Amino acid sequence: MNEKKIIELKSVAKSFDGEVILDNIDLDVYEKEFITLLGPSGCGKTTTLRIIAGFVTPDNGDVMFDGVKINNVPPYKRSVNTVFQKYALFPHLNVYENIAFALRLNKVSEEEIYERVEEMLAMVNLKGFEKRDVNLLSGGQQQRVAIARALINKPRVLLLDEPLGALDLKLRKDMQNELKNIQRKTGITFIYVTHDQEEALSMSDTVVVMANGKIQQIGTPTDIYNEPENAFVADFIGESNIIDGVMLDDYRVKFSGHEFNCLDKGFAKNEAIDAVVRPEDVDVVEPEKGMLCGIVDSVTFKGVHYETIVTINNFKWMIQSTDYVAPSQKIGLYIEPDAIHIMKKSEFSDMFGDYSSFSDELEHLSDITEEEEERE
Repeated sequence: MNEKKIIELKSVAKSFDGEVILDNIDLDVYEKEFITLLGPSGCGKTTTLRIIAGFVTPDNGDVMFDGVKINNVPPYKRSVNTVFQKYALFPHLNVYENIAFALRLNKVSEEEIYERVEEMLAMVNLKGFEKRDVNLLSGGQQQRVAIARALINKPRVLLLDEPLGALDLKLRKDMQNELKNIQRKTGITFIYVTHDQEEALSMSDTVVVMANGKIQQIGTPTDIYNEPENAFVADFIGESNIIDGVMLDDYRVKFSGHEFNCLDKGFAKNEAIDAVVRPEDVDVVEPEKGMLCGIVDSVTFKGVHYETIVTINNFKWMIQSTDYVAPSQKIGLYIEPDAIHIMKKSEFSDMFGDYSSFSDELEHLSDITEEEEERE
């Protein structure tokens, strides 16, 4: 990745009606980077994007572009374009004219407009659609026109606010790949906002996890998944069993009544910690061979694996395994040292990680309400 910083947010704060939306955040964005702001509704990710675009002015802190402060530079003077969830196409213009719009404003010659519009149409796989009425295009096609229009005047940075939120699942997956390819081809810095963890992990070079107006962690998708910094990140990115524990010594931890070897060090002796074990990293074994033993509550077939909820010491674990075990069966769990990740206690401790109230329906309902909130 190119190491040249293009955007810096320094101690940026914003409140609306007395409610703190951004709490003194610092963020560096590098050239040619695909960076995603990820978090639940109301965490401040869209406000961050709008501050970079110039639609919102921070109460405190500085926005720097190429080392120059741009707090009071209006949006149209920033080398930044935005693609919104509601594509904001011009309904009275056809596909060609929608894409050409910015170039016409800048008095570019017809010959150059033609060349650049054709280049953009090829990039977003819409060749032959020049004369189409944008109102008759599918959601995915409208999305491609919006991206082409945003890219045609070669901004240094493209901001994308939940751009795939209105598309169905299959189309979303296709467009995720398209966007990643477009970003690689153009070398333009993409700053992407989503509450979809899978989208963030599959597309980004860097993921910025946000909650309560603060940045909780910045890292590569692999770092964020394998080395979460607190219980919020561990729970928000994929499924996690998060158990209260005590760090006995370097590389030695106790939780669920058992002592385990782990790969973590640097904690105080007998420090209270949160231990994370991902469901796919637990081996199901005979009870006598298990480090922990428990009774199976429920088993759900997920196509690739079974999702098993098992009670151990009044804590409900989730296990994802290709091995079937029956409800009410007693099983053992075997956990390798590299499957255990230790985190410091935080404001999010004891809020996540027990699957006692887990259900797919609840998960799905929360997704639906979140999407509705984002659209409002």
